[in-house]
Amino acid sequence: MFKESINQLVYFILFSSLLMIVVALFVAYVIHSYKQRQINNLKNLNELKSLHENQLLKAQIQVQEQTFEHISNEIHDNIGQKLSLAKLHLNSIDTIENLYHKELLTDSIKIITESLNDLRDLSRSMSFDFISNNGFIKAIENDINQMNKSGQYNIKLTITGDPVFLEAQLEVVLYRITQEVLSNIIKHADATKVNIQLHYTANELNLEINDNGCGFDINTNEKGNGLNNIQKRAQSLNGEAFIISKSGTGTTITIKIPIYDRKTV
Repeated sequence: MFKESINQLVYFILFSSLLMIVVALFVAYVIHSYKQRQINNLKNLNELKSLHENQLLKAQIQVQEQTFEHISNEIHDNIGQKLSLAKLHLNSIDTIENLYHKELLTDSIKIITESLNDLRDLSRSMSFDFISNNGFIKAIENDINQMNKSGQYNIKLTITGDPVFLEAQLEVVLYRITQEVLSNIIKHADATKVNIQLHYTANELNLEINDNGCGFDINTNEKGNGLNNIQKRAQSLNGEAFIISKSGTGTTITIKIPIYDRKTV
């Protein structure tokens, strides 16, 4: 009788232990499932947030491009035509005997001609059609020539790999990124030399721009609108922007963009 009681007690302890293990496993499973659902929900929320931010950024870029296109048309259709008409009128004036007035007239025609050329280049740099039809590289070369003509900068463009035509929207955004970087250099860098490197690989485009300007401490300086725009535009292309700078040593900005469905230039 005593032996049977001992056996029953042992069975009860074993059964209780097994039941506790099953309950513990069940509770652990429920907690794990709950945490996993939380992680999945958070992941889905982050994905939705990222998608929303990306769509918002693309909408902002589209609005900016529409604004640029409007300004480009205004420059070409209104300001450019008026300056061309003024130049035509000046050229139609008979030769003036007064040497001073003659030189003044010649200088005025020269200034208007230079202004027309500058406006034409500015109009092209803002035109979506010009960039998409002529390509990202041609648009960059146009800006480089303008900056080098000023005599204040020595800008070099180096291209390695196999240059390709990309989807029009991608090329335009890449060009806007380059414009933003060059604009920052003009405004803040106090630089004299700028190197622009384009490297094409099988599925990625690396754009690197470095200058010999004053630089800045990225750990203590808040990012301005220019740097934020650069990173946001790179993000809109599923790419990344890396900024390296130190006070007194210039700045290097690297953009890495995935590219597919390429057409060789």
